[in-house]
Amino acid sequence: MRHNHEIAMRTKKNLLDAFWILYSKGGIKKTSVREIVSTAGYNRSTFYEYFTDVYDVLEQVEKAIVPDIEKHQKIIREKGIRLPIKHLVDVYRKNKKYFAVLLGENGDPGFREKIKDVYKALLRPYFQSFGMDNFALECTLEYSISGFLGVMTYCFTKEETPDIEKMVRLLWEFMDNGVMRD
Repeated sequence: MRHNHEIAMRTKKNLLDAFWILYSKGGIKKTSVREIVSTAGYNRSTFYEYFTDVYDVLEQVEKAIVPDIEKHQKIIREKGIRLPIKHLVDVYRKNKKYFAVLLGENGDPGFREKIKDVYKALLRPYFQSFGMDNFALECTLEYSISGFLGVMTYCFTKEETPDIEKMVRLLWEFMDNGVMRD
């Protein structure tokens, strides 16, 4: 039984890898089930054992790399808002090949919204502690997260090997001091 599970996991990984190769080159519109199974060396029925369509594959890839909000919230509760930086750096370093594509021109605009939702949920309690009204809170979250995503997009799509720790430190500096200083 364990052997079958290992084969199934390897098959799924091979299909995901084939999808990613194709998606990285041309985005979702140029990625088909036929090309995925051909690249991976499987038949269509094998693909449909694991996925419903190419959008399902993309959804599973994105779900696997979106930062774990519950893990971040637990770290913040136990250690304070600054300590998730190490976890963020690890998440982005491990998944930088995905972020470079998903945030790039062939990427998924919906992915940007998924990331925004995660960080809004993570930062909302922190910003609520400043006692601002709901409108100001939502504007502050949108501004902060949009800036964060802009810097991430720049780093992951323009830099061959972005210094992720430097990026995260710079983002925290912007959060603390703003971008316009005397």
